Amino acid sequence: MSDKDYTLPTTMTAIGQDVLGGPEVLHEVKVPVPQPGPSELLVRVRATALNPTDWAHRARAGLFLPAPPYILGWDVSGEVVATGVGVTLFEPGDEVFGMLPYPHGHGAAAEFVTAPARSFARKPANLGHPEAAAIPLAALTAYQALVDTANVEAGQRVLIHAAAGGVGHFAVQIAKARGAYVIGTASAANHEFLRSIGADEVLDYRTTDFAETLRDIDIVIDPIDADHALRSLRTLRPGGLLVTLRALGADHVKTAAEKLGVRAAVMLVEADHTGMNALRELAETGALRPTLAGVFPLAEAAAAHALGETRHTVGKLVLTVD
Repeated sequence: MSDKDYTLPTTMTAIGQDVLGGPEVLHEVKVPVPQPGPSELLVRVRATALNPTDWAHRARAGLFLPAPPYILGWDVSGEVVATGVGVTLFEPGDEVFGMLPYPHGHGAAAEFVTAPARSFARKPANLGHPEAAAIPLAALTAYQALVDTANVEAGQRVLIHAAAGGVGHFAVQIAKARGAYVIGTASAANHEFLRSIGADEVLDYRTTDFAETLRDIDIVIDPIDADHALRSLRTLRPGGLLVTLRALGADHVKTAAEKLGVRAAVMLVEADHTGMNALRELAETGALRPTLAGVFPLAEAAAAHALGETRHTVGKLVLTVD
């Protein structure tokens, strides 16, 4: 049966939570299948990926979302099963991947999702759904930081912290694809991996103080915290740019940057049809290759969350939806 002939169920399985807490608060729930509104798609989810924001929102209040109950997840790869009025980019049966609008568009840990059509792009032809689902939020973050915000150019020196992580390993590849000289920080166990995806130089953060070692960096991408960002400012050339992905303490970082004659920007990822198409093209040419740290069925979301929280995974964790 083709997707165009598919009869939608009225309810679906999702991974929800009623309270904040550890991975054990996640459980299967039955909820109505959503209906696409104007300019929206209804997508049958084949795979969704996890990001640090998932376990952060699962465990703590005071971030971007109100208290639960809710269904988390922003990354999607799947098939269009219905379109709302006004959609011209896709039709039922198309394979797509994308990021639900962050932060309030969450809900990807489910069998179906609705979202604006322009949150998606056609899935890379050379990738399966688990690999495609690993890309959107993390790679869009890297792309919007490096390309839209920093306008990275060939020959520039780019420092990427946590370079073996979800955002980091995409940032290495995107910067390299644009001709930059890429320096990554990671534990020694991940140095060979980073060189295999294009890093020109790798520092072991456990044994080397990057703030004392590096100078004349054009762009720094820091996904760690404000203290780490402050130390990174010392590595920049005059006029260089730090892009921090952590809003907490960002004003302090900007003030310190001004005093040092460098620049700092705080960035939050946005759903982006144009960016997703750019990532699709990079993936189809082989310039962007997602690395999967583990693949779990949707029902084992709690185990995937627990693994992610160790902070020792390389690449992305993915949930598949049957």
